[in-house]
Formats: sequence, C-alpha cells, structure tokens
Amino acid sequence: MKRLPLIPTILVLGAVAVMIGLGVWQIQRAQWKHALLSRYAAAAQDDTPVAWPLSPDQFEPAYYRRSAFTCAEVTGRDAIAGRNADNASGWVQIARCRTDEGNEAAVQLGWTQNPQPVDWAGGDVTGRITRYGEGVRLVADPPLAGLAPNAPPDPRELPDNHMAYAFQWFFFAITALVIYFLALRRMRGKSGQ
Repeated sequence: MKRLPLIPTILVLGAVAVMIGLGVWQIQRAQWKHALLSRYAAAAQDDTPVAWPLSPDQFEPAYYRRSAFTCAEVTGRDAIAGRNADNASGWVQIARCRTDEGNEAAVQLGWTQNPQPVDWAGGDVTGRITRYGEGVRLVADPPLAGLAPNAPPDPRELPDNHMAYAFQWFFFAITALVIYFLALRRMRGKSGQ
C-alpha cells in the first residue's frame, strides 16, 4: 500500500478540522440564539415598563420591553420602509429626539403610505423598545402624529439560521474529504499504469 502524500494530507485534514470546528461553533451559536429569542419573546409579552435605556450596555436587556420617555426636542426626522399593524407595506416615520434628561432617543411614530417625514413637535411617548442601527428606538404604541399603528416589534423576525450554517460547514468538510479521496484514487490509478 502506498503512503499518503504528507503535506497535502495535512492541509486537507487541517481544513476539514477547521470546517468541523466552525460547524460545532454554529451549533453553539444556535443554542445561544434560541435562548436569546425565548427571552425576547417573553419580554414582548411582558407589559411591565422599564426605564428608557441610556447607554449601550442597557440596550440588549431592554429589547421588546415597554418603556416611555419625553421627547423634549425633535432633532431630526426620517421615513424608512416598514409595515403597519395589518402587515401592509409602507413607511414608518422616525423622529430623533433629545429627552428631558438631555439624552438622544429615537421614536417610531407610526405608519403611513407617504414617505415624506411628518411634522411632530415632540411630547410623551410610550411603546416597545427595539433595535435601531447601533442604538435603540421606541416603537410608539399608541401611534403619534395622526399616523396608523405600527407593526409591533416581533423577535420572530430576527434571523435564526445557525443550524443551516452548521450543516453547511459539515457538508463542506465531507465534500473536501470526498474530493481528496477521489484525487488520491486518480493519482494511484495513473501511477499504476
């Protein structure tokens, strides 16, 4: 029996080990993500209000919880694609605010078919906290500025594809082994002629 080529075998087995490691890591990420989504789902059902998060370390524990703040000054307005409470496509109106305490905050005022930002002077807002870029925003409930109700933030909309990635890495590992085995077999067949 001929010996396996040392360097190619080491490279292929090293690559396979890395791919298997990445697959195992994705399985661990899937377990973490399922726990996170369960926590978010529980928060979305809890109507106990929490204080408006003021710093990045407070954002994640506040996601999907009810909160409130006072928009003392509107510092900017935007409209982004979004859905209303009836799942119709349109535009959600965002106001960036300065709170009574002087902190920055964003509020999703409500939904409309019109992409033009609405005129809203600020005031008290209540709703649920969700992600907004690197920060958070309050999805107003009830809606403000005469807008239609927002679709409530739903943690089920977050991607949960870690198991698919794990199977993909395992498939790559198996594929690499099969290709290497076929290459070795072909090389041996040529050297035997």
